[in-house]
Formats: sequence, C-alpha cells, structure tokens
Amino acid sequence: MNDIFVKSLYESIVKENLQLYKNLYETTNVTSKTDEYWKNAIGFYESLTDENKDTLMRIIEQTMIDTISNMLGVIDGSSTLNDCPFELKLLLDSNDTEGELQDLFLELIEERDSNS
Repeated sequence: MNDIFVKSLYESIVKENLQLYKNLYETTNVTSKTDEYWKNAIGFYESLTDENKDTLMRIIEQTMIDTISNMLGVIDGSSTLNDCPFELKLLLDSNDTEGELQDLFLELIEERDSNS
C-alpha cells in the first residue's frame, strides 16, 4: 500500500506538474495583464537554449523530488521540524506507514533513474 502511495505522489506531483510547468512556459501568451512574475519567468525561459531549457526542467524536477522526500522524512520521523514538538503519523486506510515512505520514495526515484 505504501509503495502505491509514493508512486502516486511521484506521478501526480512530479510528472504531472513538470508537464504543466513546461506547457505554461511554452504556451503562455504574455499580455499587458500577465503577472509581472510570469512575464519575467517566461522571458527568462524563452532566452534559454533548448539544452538549457531541459536543464531548467531537470532542476525543477529535482527540487520537487527533494521537497517530497523531505516532507516524507518529516512524516516518517527521520527528519525533524525546528521548534515543532509534535510527533507525526500518517495512516493509509487506517494502516500505519511504519516510517518507510521516504525510503520507498527514494527507491522509486533510484529505480526510475537506473531505467533511463
């Protein structure tokens, strides 16, 4: 059950959002009503070579992976939060995840990387 959960996290958060970001950068039409942040971000993206665009997408992907891993570490109890005395526990369908989510997620990423 835990492995299904971490695979779903990867598919839903990393893969889907990475495609969403790429589509936003490549298809957003900048107008006078476009938020200044997006104007700058899209201008930056458009100024990159194709190789550097791929590098930026890999940086974004790795940032998402690291963030998910850190969050799972907090949930598992292997990482702590500053000034937070609470003990966390995640239940999936009332079953304890037994502190293995971060390890399973990182194994999934390692397996993905070894197959590419």
